[in-house]
Amino acid sequence: MQRAVSSLSLSPSVKVKLVSAGFQFTADLLHLKPLQLSKEAGLSQQEALEVLQAVRTDGGGASASLTALDLLQKEEETRSIVTFSSQLDAALGGGLPVGKTTEICGAPGVGKTQLCLQLAVDVQVPQCFGGVGGQVIYIDTEGSFLLERVIDVAAAAVRHCSLLVEDNEQRVAMTTFTVETILSNIFLVRCHDYVELLAELHLLPGFLSDHPRARLLVIDSVAFPFRRFDDMSQRTRLLQGLAQQLVAMASRHHVAVVITNQMTTRLRGSQSQLVPALGESWGHAPTIRLLLQWVGSQRLAAVFKSPGHTDATVPYQITSDGFRDAAKSEQPQSKRPRTHADQSASNQPDACC
Repeated sequence: MQRAVSSLSLSPSVKVKLVSAGFQFTADLLHLKPLQLSKEAGLSQQEALEVLQAVRTDGGGASASLTALDLLQKEEETRSIVTFSSQLDAALGGGLPVGKTTEICGAPGVGKTQLCLQLAVDVQVPQCFGGVGGQVIYIDTEGSFLLERVIDVAAAAVRHCSLLVEDNEQRVAMTTFTVETILSNIFLVRCHDYVELLAELHLLPGFLSDHPRARLLVIDSVAFPFRRFDDMSQRTRLLQGLAQQLVAMASRHHVAVVITNQMTTRLRGSQSQLVPALGESWGHAPTIRLLLQWVGSQRLAAVFKSPGHTDATVPYQITSDGFRDAAKSEQPQSKRPRTHADQSASNQPDACC
């Protein structure tokens, strides 16, 4: 069933321009690029991006229905992406799930980017070692992607797997699981503002179709491009569309979507606390939310939103090899703290992002 352009969640002036240019149904817009639509309909580039975003989220047509058994079999075919922290993997039921969206929140320096870089390497672990054997699209909005750090993490992962070799299949897999191949399977995109980010997300479905081995999409971070926005209603609308796109991509292309988010201060009476940025409505978008925080001198990862797992908090550390379990002398797994990390957490000294 075709959907009329006039039924999309767009401003009346934009709808008038689209209809006047001859675009009656969403199917007429599916294969257009933002620049092309901008010229043909007399829209600004930002308006064209909003239109195409609305088309993909609201009017792209219904997909074939699946049974619960189909979904179960699909999930069993692809393993979760491990984090190389056995305690966090256990809390997540095996790692970060493919086909779902996961948000990693935390103050600066607590390890959000370090975990993303670790996942960009871990998604490539061969299946014979219990991995996914996939590729990754890494969207960097803050300029925090460090090649030297990725090389260190990749080298450590290769060393780790080489020590686990037990049969001929694993020996053959190690011939292609090298630092060079790991780097060649990370597709890096640098976005400097929200317009570039939305444009990249518009193009991603086509890229994912051309790269069926892609199993991970990282956006580090989603908050940074939207930090300075005068029109808050427009920001909310764009973020809601972005969230719907990410959920659709995770499901249709069977990729794990990982997004990082910053923290902000919220006042409640005379009390202030650090909470994830972008507002409460954004908090409903990801399937899973992780909070990385400092408690004293210790790093803790809290699973504080997950439909399939109970809330849990585990210690971790950032080593020269990457994201790992905390040293045995540190605090074992405990219940999640009732409150977010206090404001002094962001002042903890740390060279890692």
